[in-house]
Amino acid sequence: MQLSTKTRIDERTTEQRIRLRIPKHYHQEPVISHLVSQYDLTVNIVAAILGANANGDGWFDLDLKGNQANIEAALSYLDELDLEVWQGEESDGW
Repeated sequence: MQLSTKTRIDERTTEQRIRLRIPKHYHQEPVISHLVSQYDLTVNIVAAILGANANGDGWFDLDLKGNQANIEAALSYLDELDLEVWQGEESDGW
């Protein structure tokens, strides 16, 4: 059985860089862990800034790797949590 071109493209592994701000009230929630467990992504934390004693917001530069559908679903999850996400930006300037 031959897979359609669309199916092969949807299942192909891709990578996307995002910058994510996680507010203090989410510090006890496994937000990044859910990207791995619920959306079958590989997540590399490229850079992070956390306040002393985790008193402020956390900023993360993440490389997400997985199929495009899972990456889009994960970005929707972050949007549902009302987290600030910047896509495709480089991490310089921190």
